[in-house]
Formats: sequence, structure tokens, C-alpha cells
Amino acid sequence: MKRVTGTIIVVFVLLYFALPLFAGGSPGKEPAGPVTITWWALSGGGGAEDAREVMRKEVITAYEDEHPNVNIELTILENEAFKQKVQVAIQSGNPPDIFHSWGGGVMVEYANVGMLRDITDFVKSDLSKTIGIGALGVYGYEGKYYGAPYDMGGVGFWYNKGISQELGVSVPATWPQLLDVVKKAKSAGYVPIALGGGDRWPAHFWWVYLAMRIGGQPAFNAAYGGSGSFKDETFVKAGEMLLELAALEPFQTGFLGATYDDQAALMGNRKAAMELMGQWGPAVQAANSASGKGVGDELAWFPFPSVPGGKGKNSDVMGGGNGYVIGKDAPDEALDFLKFFLQEKYNEQLVEIEGIIPVVKGAEDALAGNVNNLAIAEAVAKAGYYQLYYDQFLPPAVGEAVKDAVVALLAGKATPAQAAAMIDDVWQKEK
Repeated sequence: MKRVTGTIIVVFVLLYFALPLFAGGSPGKEPAGPVTITWWALSGGGGAEDAREVMRKEVITAYEDEHPNVNIELTILENEAFKQKVQVAIQSGNPPDIFHSWGGGVMVEYANVGMLRDITDFVKSDLSKTIGIGALGVYGYEGKYYGAPYDMGGVGFWYNKGISQELGVSVPATWPQLLDVVKKAKSAGYVPIALGGGDRWPAHFWWVYLAMRIGGQPAFNAAYGGSGSFKDETFVKAGEMLLELAALEPFQTGFLGATYDDQAALMGNRKAAMELMGQWGPAVQAANSASGKGVGDELAWFPFPSVPGGKGKNSDVMGGGNGYVIGKDAPDEALDFLKFFLQEKYNEQLVEIEGIIPVVKGAEDALAGNVNNLAIAEAVAKAGYYQLYYDQFLPPAVGEAVKDAVVALLAGKATPAQAAAMIDDVWQKEK
């Protein structure tokens, strides 16, 4: 009787531990319960369901098929409506689990008030294997990460190869070489550099890049963090070097009142040799050209030149793009879904759907045939320091001060020191 009883007990114990295995579970672990993830993304505009919305729904379906316990609620919003809705959610202390972000200062503000989840370990262990550290840095601050990008472009020089060949010049790798190209282009009757100073933001690119090449990331971090300021030597010297360029009269007549479209038209109609602009440059040039096609294969791209003696690296990139951050109460499944979205095949799809510059390693293959965008993608991937445009990274009032100061500098209404002080005065009040 004792032997029979013992046998029954053994069989019972074996069945107890074995049944969960047949049910798809594991010993001592209950099947995962239902999880809901809220995801706020941007629409393509126009109100109708667009290709990017369809693609995101397909990603959700694929993920939910693999994870039946997870339900993802997608909300698609137009740009301005999204900004307003996110502000309300942040103020109420109830941010969505995953939501669109351009990184930088606004993201830092959300993190500082405790509305974002610190995903540093996840970024370092998982995402850093497939996305460059420079691009990831836009979604981090002071060693902590709160999200990740899915595309990231870069500002650089768009130039006309035909004009360069005509002038007998090569791509300038240093600031003095760039000044030499300007002189030769001007002597040949071309506008050396097209600039829409009336819109201000295209002009601020010049000052920011010079500051990056002169002082590198430490200079910006010191000014932003409080151990330095925007009145430091780096930023004053950036103004001095910009005036050095301006003294050569490189821009078109009336550039201070010109729009960005005017700038693009000069490039698209082969009147200008160069412009400093983001990855969208070719499309805008074509749209504003007489032919509607721009200069086609004559157009090429190169990074901002190095500054002799500068602390910044020539691989440092300024630009911007799109990505997602994680809300403070997001479940772990939200991180897993973000990783799922940020895989190569979906990043490649976005190249076709949205015309993005992909950040996931391998996805740049989708740019095959587009030499210029491939060059930008490679530059972003190799960037150890990626700086979001100042007018987006810094608080709105400071961003406006940067643009105003640079235009005042170019208009002869402020010295380099005064321009730097204009920016720092507003920054000290805002921070």
C-alpha cells in the first residue's frame, strides 16, 4: 500500500510540472497576462490614411501575431495636433507608452519632470548594436537614454559638380580651402553660396557648424550644462569666422531678405555653386527650379570642412530626424516592440515610404543608387557627436535668439561677442 501511494505521489508531481510544458508554459512560470501599449505616431498629412499609417499597422499586426498577449493601440496625429496632445498628456502626468519625438531639448524637459522612462540599459545592450551611438545620442542626455531614432539626416554642403569642374576645384576639406573655392566661384560669375537669410534658420546652420568644429561637443555641453556659457571663446570665434566668410561677399545680392525657396532656386537653376542644407535639399531645389528637375546628376554632397586647430572632429554631424521616446509607465513589452519596429526590414520600408535616411545598420542598402543620401547615411552612422539643430534642441526662446543673433551678425548689427551675448542672455533666463 505504501509503495502504491508513493507511486501515485510521484506521478502526480510529474504531471504537475509537465502539464505547463504541454500548454506552452514553463515550470514555475505563469503564462504572461494581457498587456496594452499605447503608441502615438505622426501622419503624413492630408487626413486620409497614408502609406506610413498602413505600414505601422502592418508592423503592429506582425508583432501581435508573435505576442498574442500584447495589444497595441495606435493613434495617428497630424504634426500640430500631436504637439498639443502630447503637452496635455505630459501636464496630466499620463504620457503614452511610445510617442514620436525629435529628441533634444523638449525630450530633456519631459525627462526632467519625470514623464519618460530611463531605458539606458536597454539602449546599450540592444539598440546600440544596430544604431550608431551618435544618432542615439540625440535621444539621450547626461548618460541616460529615453528613446531612439528611426531616421536621422545631416546638414552638409550640396554643390554643383559641373561648376566645380569648370572652376578646377576639388571638394574643400578645410575652412581655408572653402574660402578659396568661394573666391574662384565669385571670380567666375557664380553665386558662391546661396543663402535664404530672411528665413533665418538656414543662416544659423553656419554658426552652429563653426562652433562644432571649433569647440566640439565639450563646448556645447559646457554652455548647456552651466560650467560654461554661450559667451565662451568657441562661440565668439564662430562669429568671427562667419564674418571672415561674409567679408568675401559669398552670398547672393539681397540674401538677408531672401527665403529658403529663393536659396533653393539658385541651386536648382545652376546659378549658385553651393548651399549648406539638410538632406531635403535636392527635392526643394528641384521644386523651385525652372525645369522642375533641378540640376540632376550634377548635384553632390560633402560634409562641413574642418577648422584648423579646432577641437571638433570632421565626423561630427549636425542634423535632425524622427524617433520615439518611452513614457514613464510603459511596460517592458513597449521596449521589445520598439526594438521590433527598429529592425532592418522596416527601416528599409521607411526609405521607400517616407524618403528617410535610415539609421539601422544594413538598411542603408535601400539607398543603393542614391549616392548622395548614402553618403549622408554613412556620415550619420560614423558620427560620434551628433548635434540636433540648435533651434530645435534649445528651448524655443533660445532657438529664436540664436537665429536672430546670427542674422544680426551677418547684417553688421552685432559683433561676434555681442551676438554670443544675445544668445547667452536669453539662455540664462530660460534655463
